Amino acid sequence: MKKVMIGLVALALSACSSLKTSSDYDPAANFNDVKTYAWVVKKTGDSTYHLDGLMDQRIRSAVDSQLTAKGITLTDVASADILVNYLTKVDKKINVDTFNTNYGYNPYYGHRWGYSGSMNTQTTVREYEVGTLILDMVNRESGKLIWRGSVADTIRDKNTPEERVEVVNNAISEMLLNYPPKPESK
Repeated sequence: MKKVMIGLVALALSACSSLKTSSDYDPAANFNDVKTYAWVVKKTGDSTYHLDGLMDQRIRSAVDSQLTAKGITLTDVASADILVNYLTKVDKKINVDTFNTNYGYNPYYGHRWGYSGSMNTQTTVREYEVGTLILDMVNRESGKLIWRGSVADTIRDKNTPEERVEVVNNAISEMLLNYPPKPESK
């Protein structure tokens, strides 16, 4: 019984995910032919270090893991079927909530005399950041974008490195859940 409860709690928590995923693809692309991929080569002089190197490693590792699980092999740029690249962005959002409360009803006052009560209005303003990860897959031969996926979530501070890895792995897994796309049958 204890294992069943733990399973239900885990399922309930996973259902509360705030991840928002979407994808789009070229219906003319044949995803059955995609067997190999390579990362887009950056055109900077030094590829060993950049500003967010740890997050770059986490994202690339998660994508590599997911694509390998789907039977797509990492190879060199010259022989890859598709080239993979990603970009990230952060947007500031504002959430405004207003609550009205009535209290203090006095039964001795009727519609002729009005009500003896008061109304309070409380407004809270919360600023937060939403991070978005966009993953592109480009046909190496034609240079055309054939698939784009994105995942967005509220950025939360104070994560440990292990929690950051888990967040990235979950986000990439959710984004690539329906890759390769299944064309709609007519």
